[in-house]
Amino acid sequence: DFSLHSSLLQIPHILELKPSTVVSLTFFLFPVSVCVGSPQENLIGTLLAIFGNLLVSVSLCVQKYSHVSLAGNKDPRAYYRTKTWWVGLLLTVLGEVAIFVSYAFAPLSLVAPLGAVSVIASSILGFVFLREKWKPKEFVRRYIVSFIGCALTAGGTYLFVTFGPNSHEKLSAENIVKHVIGWPVLLYLLLEIIAFCLLLYFYKQRNATYLVVIVLLVSLLGSVTAITVKAVSGMAVLSVQGNLQLTYPIFYVMLVCMVATVVFQASFLSQASSLYDSSLITSVNYILSTAFAIIAGAVFYLEFNHESVLHICMFLLGCVICFLGVFLVTQNKRKTKAFEPYVTMDMMQGIPTIHDKGRAVQPDYNGSFSYGTLVNSESVIPAALPAVPEQVSAFPGGTPVARSAAFKQD
Repeated sequence: DFSLHSSLLQIPHILELKPSTVVSLTFFLFPVSVCVGSPQENLIGTLLAIFGNLLVSVSLCVQKYSHVSLAGNKDPRAYYRTKTWWVGLLLTVLGEVAIFVSYAFAPLSLVAPLGAVSVIASSILGFVFLREKWKPKEFVRRYIVSFIGCALTAGGTYLFVTFGPNSHEKLSAENIVKHVIGWPVLLYLLLEIIAFCLLLYFYKQRNATYLVVIVLLVSLLGSVTAITVKAVSGMAVLSVQGNLQLTYPIFYVMLVCMVATVVFQASFLSQASSLYDSSLITSVNYILSTAFAIIAGAVFYLEFNHESVLHICMFLLGCVICFLGVFLVTQNKRKTKAFEPYVTMDMMQGIPTIHDKGRAVQPDYNGSFSYGTLVNSESVIPAALPAVPEQVSAFPGGTPVARSAAFKQD
């Protein structure tokens, strides 16, 4: 009521506080966001993020096509000497710049999940440009799960874009500092640091090399990356528009944090890729990183303060549907297995054949010489096979084992 507000207004005068101290305490105790964004800016940011993710997907396919062409044509040139690889690199840079700028125009919680667009585009472009053609029935039968995944991802993307946060603020240096000193952000960062240290302890000291542990480390760093990227992008765009922000120390603090977290994320992802399948890493990393980025946007930038419960629930539903779709798309990728030639009992005119079909009659390769896999260990000398004079003429090029000992398929 009026008497309570009057009493609160008298506190600074009673304590003889300076105006700057009052402002700092106000933003620490009651952090608020200045929502000056418009639906047009949200649309610009969303379109930039979609366009950037599409460019990144196209660039990866172009670079992959360059590598495949060099290998298929047995071209001795290095990949960086081909025009297609440089075109792919240029598209990658343009796509990443578009995604970076999109953070300045749209809320973090809206831009982060749009990485699903890249998953859908990569799946479609990879099939069209890098894989063999299938007959319609065979195509539908093999890729029905991918179709469902793409449909779920598209539907989830539509939901969280439609019901996502509609307001955001111009991120000047002053506004960013006000957010940093707010108690929700300080509490969030404290909890995140504690969780990161505990996970790092179990990962390094207890040898807990589980995929969830590694990806959680990446996701916790990714939430800080998302916060800093939006801050740096917002200040950079304001500087380009004429309101110079590069003279404030907070800009360089955010820039250093952004670069450092990106480097450590790449290191942890590299360690995960050496232990687990890339498709599994992609899906789990997308889900956890997006979830932590949304939480970071809600806590640091207060992006859901002006949203209704219905909009928040529909936004979360769209994210969950999108997560499920990405999981189905990535898990349905064809996994290639290393081929080891072996001898079967299929006989054609008395000659055994070596191929990758049929039932193996010998045990798998276990580190020693195996007749079944035709692999010889350096430490074990294979026993000589008995010579059968009357059958030598049946194999003009030598015995099948001798001819196939040098056989190798990539």
